[in-house]
Amino acid sequence: MRFIFLPVAAILLAILVGSPALAKVSAKINLTSQTMTVRVDGAKRFVWRISSGKDGFLTPRGSFRPHSVEVMHYSKKYQNAPMPYSVFFNGGIAIHGTGATWKLGQPASHGCVRLSVNNARRFHDLVKQHGKKSTRIRVVGRTPYTPKAAPKHNRRHKRRRPYYDDNYYEAPRRGRRYIDYDYDYY
Repeated sequence: MRFIFLPVAAILLAILVGSPALAKVSAKINLTSQTMTVRVDGAKRFVWRISSGKDGFLTPRGSFRPHSVEVMHYSKKYQNAPMPYSVFFNGGIAIHGTGATWKLGQPASHGCVRLSVNNARRFHDLVKQHGKKSTRIRVVGRTPYTPKAAPKHNRRHKRRRPYYDDNYYEAPRRGRRYIDYDYDYY
């Protein structure tokens, strides 16, 4: 009887004294509105504008847990692009900071979820503070259509200077200096 009473008393004592509750961090990424809502213990803490994957590089939808957290990561896939305050949740897909804040609110990345650097630091610190096991990341919605920009010029049909006999070239275009030492101007 005494052997049963001691463990039960220890459990009741731990409940009454109170152990620190495991806080839950929830990040809901809405691809349609390009926003990220962060909740801690069910209370809404932050709503931030994001930039998700553009056409051809879509951000995966689903429910994830972070598997890696880094203060500064350099992409091995995209020419050592800096990814400050990275929280990786699906292979190489991460929530990280960006300096291109003018693109927030529209799809612009290669699949990652971009935040401003300050907001990425806040989220990174929350995940570090509460732990990866108590953090849940949900990606919902559909990426809005982004029309592709028209090319600035078509190199295949580049305008070339016509070649004339006797090594004569057309007059130079405005704004350029053109000196032809083989031609006598006088």
